[in-house]
This record gives sequence, C-alpha cells and structure tokens, in this order.
Amino acid sequence: MKTTESSSKYENLERMEVSELLHHINAEDHKVAPAVKENIPAISALVDQIVPRMREGGRLFYIGAGTSGRLGILDASECPPTYGVPHDWVIGLIAGGDAAIRKAVENAEDDPEMAWKDIQEYGVSELDSVIGIAASGSTPYVIGGVKAARENGLLTGCITCNTESLLARSVEFPIEVVVGPEFVTGSTRMKSGTAQKLVLNMISTTVMIKLGRVKGNKMVDMQLSNAKLVDRGTKMIMEATGLDYQTANDLLLSEGSVRNATEYYYKNKA
Repeated sequence: MKTTESSSKYENLERMEVSELLHHINAEDHKVAPAVKENIPAISALVDQIVPRMREGGRLFYIGAGTSGRLGILDASECPPTYGVPHDWVIGLIAGGDAAIRKAVENAEDDPEMAWKDIQEYGVSELDSVIGIAASGSTPYVIGGVKAARENGLLTGCITCNTESLLARSVEFPIEVVVGPEFVTGSTRMKSGTAQKLVLNMISTTVMIKLGRVKGNKMVDMQLSNAKLVDRGTKMIMEATGLDYQTANDLLLSEGSVRNATEYYYKNKA
C-alpha cells in the first residue's frame, strides 16, 4: 500500500477534544521538515540542472492535479512579484485548467495526454524543465506530462510522497519526501501538501537567487505593487545608501526598483 494511503495512526478522531486534535496534527506536522531535509541532495541535483537552462532562456513548468496543482500554481504566481521576473519564467499548470484552481474538475487528472497539450500551448524548448507534483506518484495527468516532456528532450523532475512510484521512475530527477500516513487517512492536503510546499519554496527561491534576482538577502527586483512593498523598498535603499526616507522613496519611485535605485545612486554619487 502507498504510504499516502496508509491508515492514520489515530483512531476515533470524532471523539477527541479540539485541543487533542490540534496537538496530534501538530505532532504529525513536525515530521515534515526532517523528511524534506533528507531530500536536500535530490533537490540540489535538480536545481543544479534547472539554473543553467533558465540562464539560457528556458522556463520552469510545474504540473499537478488537485492540491498538488494548486501548490505549483501558488509557487509560480509568487515569482513575478517577489523577484520581478516575467510571468512566463515559472508556469504552474493544473489538471482541468484554471477552473480547477477553485473547484475540482471531474476526471481531469485521469487524462495522461492533457498535461503535454497544456505545456505545448506555451511553446516548447529543450531548455525548459518540467516538475511533476503528485503526492501519490500515480496521477495520470502528471505521469503522462513528464513522460512526454522527457521524450521531447526537456529536463524532468518530480515531487512525490511515496517511494518507488511510477512518477519517480518516469523522470530524471525524482524527489521523494515520505512523511508517513496522514492524520486523516488519505488527506494528502495535510502533511504531503506541506512537504510539497516546502520543496517548491526551496526550488524556486534557490533558482531565483542563483539567477541573480536577490542581492545580499534582499528582493531587489520585487514589484512595487502596494504601499507595503514601496515602504519596504524605500527602507532597503536607505540601508544601502544612507539616504533619508523621503529621498530614498523618491529615488525608488523614479527608478522603479530597489536594484535600479541603488545602482543609480552609486553611479551618480558625487
């Protein structure tokens, strides 16, 4: 039996007090980070392959169904505002299309040919990378997508929460984060989903850092899409240059990013 489908270690959940339920859920959650840590070599190997491809113009695709698909879309959608990159650098695709982000689309994940069709709508390059996300490791949409991608020369990886899955066998760089049975049997939106989110954070953050989208420890290319981010960017410039708040704010707004503002300052400093 798949680990993700194994019976919960806890029985009679409906009889537990709220505090007891919460403590048990938290105890299970504590198992996730160590399981991710064990996979750092596998994550590193995948990132080491993605970065040079993206430097040459490749994109990163995430494909998944249900929770896994939504997590990929979440990670992809945060890259442009956080790192100031184009929306087509990291692309999240979900079985059933955008409608499935909010509401399950019946049988969408069972089509092994649809993911590759979805990817092809963006054009295909051998510099592109595809990461299949499926807690079970058996989702046809995901397996079909990575198989077709690999056959067409794209780099392939996966994030799954079972060992020896068909998905892992279908890619070059598998990541298998086994977190054990879920608190509610089979509810992979819980520990498995948390594990997938942590790995996605690690992949996209490390890729963006290696692509030069972070300076020091700052998001110097972040989009100035609200007052909070403008304030954050202003304070970054103050720290980097010693300017007062208003001068730094004016410079940020005129130059459009923390990176541009600080570079302008030092280039034109008397």
